[in-house]
Amino acid sequence: MLLGRTKSRVRFHDAPPKFACSSFKDIHILLSDDDDTLATPRRLSICHRTRSSVKSLIRSLSHLPSFLENAAAAAVAAEEEEELRPEIRIPGAEATIVIYFTSLRVVRSTFEDCKAVRTILRAFRVPIDERDLSMDGRFTEELLEILGITEKSKLMLPRVFIGGRYIGGAEEVRCLHETGELKKYMERLPRAALGTCDTCGGYGFILCIDCDGSRKCYNEKAGFRCCTLCNENGLIRCPSCSSAPL
Repeated sequence: MLLGRTKSRVRFHDAPPKFACSSFKDIHILLSDDDDTLATPRRLSICHRTRSSVKSLIRSLSHLPSFLENAAAAAVAAEEEEELRPEIRIPGAEATIVIYFTSLRVVRSTFEDCKAVRTILRAFRVPIDERDLSMDGRFTEELLEILGITEKSKLMLPRVFIGGRYIGGAEEVRCLHETGELKKYMERLPRAALGTCDTCGGYGFILCIDCDGSRKCYNEKAGFRCCTLCNENGLIRCPSCSSAPL
């Protein structure tokens, strides 16, 4: 049985196709004849990048000899300046270590440096004269005069003298200790007795025997007067421990 043909109800139009997108703001890019807009950036090959790195390394190494020469010249100049500088010494301290430090924790870095240097020096069991600037203000004036410093703000702690000779601060002591040079300095000093002082307990100070730490003394003729024996804290140096001045 043959089926009859039926007319299709689908209508064909000659109108141009419609785009689903209602925005044509980027159409000029698609229709542009410029190849640069569609071109992707070219990546450098691995060999090219390697050659560039090698060239940069060679250029940096070419300046190395001049840098080493300048560094060596600077080191020689520093050594010559150190030799020409007058040596700082403390008279009467040839058989001990003198360290100026502070026990206050106002500046944490300074306190840590003082603590570290005292720990290093105490391990050698040699006589140590510890002069705490926070306990006696006269130590500050004494150190300023020894180092030739006029401004108190430029004074850095700790300051170490070994055998009466000025060594330096925390960095110098650490470097000498790490290289083994500090031990050679200690071999010239006598050995110290073990234990702490029974009088002051190792603090190096005791109460003033005249004013008992009150800073005032009574006289029948003049009445109360300021004690001239002790410091501003009513303390005097312990006469029997190793921390007493020589």
